[in-house]
Amino acid sequence: MTYHPQPQPGTPTPWAFPAPGRSVLPNGLTVLRCHRPGQQVVAVEINLDAPLDAEPDGLDGISTIMSRAFNEGTDKHTAEEFAAELERCGATMDAHADHPGVRVSLEVPVSRLPKALGLLAEALRAPAFTDGEISRLVRNRLDEIPHEQANPARRAAKQLSKELFPATLRMSRPRQGTEETVKRIDAAGVRAFYDAYVRPATATAVVVGDLTGVDLDALLAETLGDWTGNTASPRPAPPITGDDRGRVIIVDRPGAVQTQLLIGRLGADRHDRVWAAQVLGTYCLGGTLTSRLDRVLREEKGYTYGVRAFGQVLRSAPDGTGASMLAISGSVDTASTGPALGDLWTVLRTLAAEGLTDAERETAVQNLVGVAPLKYETAAAVAGTLADQVEQHLPDDFQAQLYARLAETGTVEATAAVVNAFPEDRLVTVLVGDAAQIAEPVRELGIGEVTVVTG
Repeated sequence: MTYHPQPQPGTPTPWAFPAPGRSVLPNGLTVLRCHRPGQQVVAVEINLDAPLDAEPDGLDGISTIMSRAFNEGTDKHTAEEFAAELERCGATMDAHADHPGVRVSLEVPVSRLPKALGLLAEALRAPAFTDGEISRLVRNRLDEIPHEQANPARRAAKQLSKELFPATLRMSRPRQGTEETVKRIDAAGVRAFYDAYVRPATATAVVVGDLTGVDLDALLAETLGDWTGNTASPRPAPPITGDDRGRVIIVDRPGAVQTQLLIGRLGADRHDRVWAAQVLGTYCLGGTLTSRLDRVLREEKGYTYGVRAFGQVLRSAPDGTGASMLAISGSVDTASTGPALGDLWTVLRTLAAEGLTDAERETAVQNLVGVAPLKYETAAAVAGTLADQVEQHLPDDFQAQLYARLAETGTVEATAAVVNAFPEDRLVTVLVGDAAQIAEPVRELGIGEVTVVTG
């Protein structure tokens, strides 16, 4: 039998995260552009400086309602007409609100870019915010809240934020508001919030794709360039403080057959020089199926389908101050809750005593750096990362430099970073499960005072 010759790998080519070009439109809108040959679907990201802490008292969630209303009609199109126009040009448009601000995303074939940019500009310049559409969005949001409350992972995240941050800080409350705050939102309030914070002078547009033959300057001038607004400065970011004294909070779910666990604390954000080592060490701890947590809790003990450790930036200020949430999350069967937590703490203590191995470090570098070209194959992935850098007040070459630093970070440095990130006595543990079955085994571990709250 004759076999086809085995394919051989080609010669590796150098790769670096793409560097964008910068410009500013006459209306004050900052523009980042990145030409990516072959990417026929163009991705556009708009960063709006409308942070959650700017929401009026008692109206938590108004940013979310406003962001969802951007494609629900304008001064020229009804909601149905606007959706039809987007569909005609093969475009998708979405928006969401988070602590740093509102993000509006657009993807469209480059051949339809002029039309789609015109619709995006229309939505930003003159959203309708009709009473009927806002009322519908409020009802939809109110319908979502009970489902989120019933979801163990979402319930754990809500409780952890409440425990970590002071009540005066917006981060202590649900990002999309509560039933009490959302039901107070109306069209007039959304319009007032829009008028106060949505303006080109404090916004940034990121455009990524194959721009061959596209006069982007002229196109932007005709579309987003017509958007006007006040020239107020960006809202100052309040300092992020938190209480990460070691303790355990059980959200009681009588009869639950599984326990959702979320363990977290505050940590350094991307401006800190330890970030690269922290990313590498955290990946070794719980970034993939081959990490230490999975090796013990999943492979050896069979407690779980997977446990992950990660760092998530919360918000950064222009002066470089900020914080991230460092967390470990997963789920285990109810009977294994105590043993699983005990073994998890053993992993942390062993890591502090013995450190990471060179093999663990090498695997993490290969997985984080080696697959980067695949991660950024699409224009949307590049645009999203560039928009994150803008949102977090990072230099345009941050991601490219991060990969270089990851490759240079040694095992000892990564070990020190992850041990400092997850000290065994400074972790807030939230468990969503049957308190009657799990409370006593958890108390016996001695990992902190145990408090039970209703689910």
